[in-house]
Amino acid sequence: MDFTAPPRQRQMLDRPDCRIAYEVSGSGPPIVFAHGLGGCYMSWWQQVAYFAPRHTCVSFSHRGFFPSTAPEGGPDPREYANDLAALVDHLGLGDITLVCQSMGGWTGVEYALMRPGRVRKLVLAATTGSLDPRQMREPERGRLAGWARDAAEARTAMLGRNILPACGPAMAEAQPALHHLYAQMDKLTTGFDKEAVRARMGEMRRRPPADLAAAGCQVLFIAGGRDQVIAPFAAEAMAPEIPGSRVATIPAAGHSAYFEHAATFNALVEAFLAEPA
Repeated sequence: MDFTAPPRQRQMLDRPDCRIAYEVSGSGPPIVFAHGLGGCYMSWWQQVAYFAPRHTCVSFSHRGFFPSTAPEGGPDPREYANDLAALVDHLGLGDITLVCQSMGGWTGVEYALMRPGRVRKLVLAATTGSLDPRQMREPERGRLAGWARDAAEARTAMLGRNILPACGPAMAEAQPALHHLYAQMDKLTTGFDKEAVRARMGEMRRRPPADLAAAGCQVLFIAGGRDQVIAPFAAEAMAPEIPGSRVATIPAAGHSAYFEHAATFNALVEAFLAEPA
């Protein structure tokens, strides 16, 4: 059997204060992947391999994340959407589908609002990005404080057992090789304080959910039922305020469903892409 792998190129994009590493694989309608705080452009290996035969898959590392470079003072999430805009223009992608995980949701929400109508479809996985859960509807808003307290305790317990909260106990026990690989990718990024980035993300999280309606795109929230980093019920509370949005939950998944349950995650994204605009 003759097989030809999809074409692939890896390059760097110069920005005024840093360099952005990116990889382009495959051909067809473009999908851009924005990773989370524990990742880099390589995090999407299971998605790129799946979608590249039918799509141009662009995965990139946010400023400061391996092997991109960081400006002095470390990366500022307020620049993420500008970096993405520069990359989209550099590659001449035009309108895109955007798949975002956790921290990448800040990039996705802000980019979609920066360029209304230019995002065909937006996937927000384990994230609400800069949309503020404290402004979501009741009764979910009333559950947030208790969930945050319990989740913080659960994350502390995980770290005491050498389990990454972004993976969770289920992945660590059932798929130790994946947990190990995730930890290796996480350790590739050095040279700045990730907690400072997390704090800057918190400062950006001020938008009411209804703001995203201005982006004019379909939105799929993918929640992990066992997520102890982002409240999984936040998506259900926000979706009714955003026309064209819906929620899919992977009950057995932790914070990183795209990594832990890739086949299920990919199927949800593919079905979403097949829906009429």
